[in-house]
Amino acid sequence: MTFRFDFAPTPFGDALAVFSDAGIVSFDLSESADPSVPWLLESVTRRLGAVPEPEPGAADELTEALDAYFDGEPVRFDERFAFDWRLVDGFARSALQAVCEIPWGETMSYGEVAVIAGSPGAARAVGTACRLTPLSVVVPVHRVIRSDGTPGHYGAYPERKRYLLDLERDASASRS
Repeated sequence: MTFRFDFAPTPFGDALAVFSDAGIVSFDLSESADPSVPWLLESVTRRLGAVPEPEPGAADELTEALDAYFDGEPVRFDERFAFDWRLVDGFARSALQAVCEIPWGETMSYGEVAVIAGSPGAARAVGTACRLTPLSVVVPVHRVIRSDGTPGHYGAYPERKRYLLDLERDASASRS
C-alpha cells in the first residue's frame, strides 16, 4: 500500500491530508502556524508504519469540497470521498461512523452517539474517539455536543468547534 500527502487550506490554516489507495487516511489540522513541520508528518508516519510520499495536487478535489463547505454548502464528505479507516478500530470506529450520520446543521450528544454506535453508556468513549479522530472536519465531530447543549471542546481549540457549529447554523438559517 502506498500513502501520499498534500496540504489543504482551511480557515484554521493548512491541513495535512494523507491518502491511501483506499481513500483518505488522515486529515489533520495543524496546531502550528506551519503544518509542514516535521512532527506532523512524523506522527502520521508512526501511526501508519509507512512514510507517505508528497504528491502536490493530491488534495485538490478535497480542497474544492472544503471550499464549498466553508462557503456554507452542506457537504457530506463521507458521501463524496472514501475513507480509509485503518487508523481507527473497535468502538472508536463505530462512534466516528455514527458521527458521519449526523445531518448538516444538527447536533447530537455524546450519549446519543454512543447509543447509535451500539454501546449505550459509552459517552466518554465517544468523546475520546472524537478527540483522537484522524479525520478532523471531514468526520463532523464538531456536531457532537454535551448533554446540557453546550459545545464542549474540540481538542485544544474550542473556538474552532464554535466556528463550525455557527457556520452550519447560519448557512442553514439562510437556506430557510
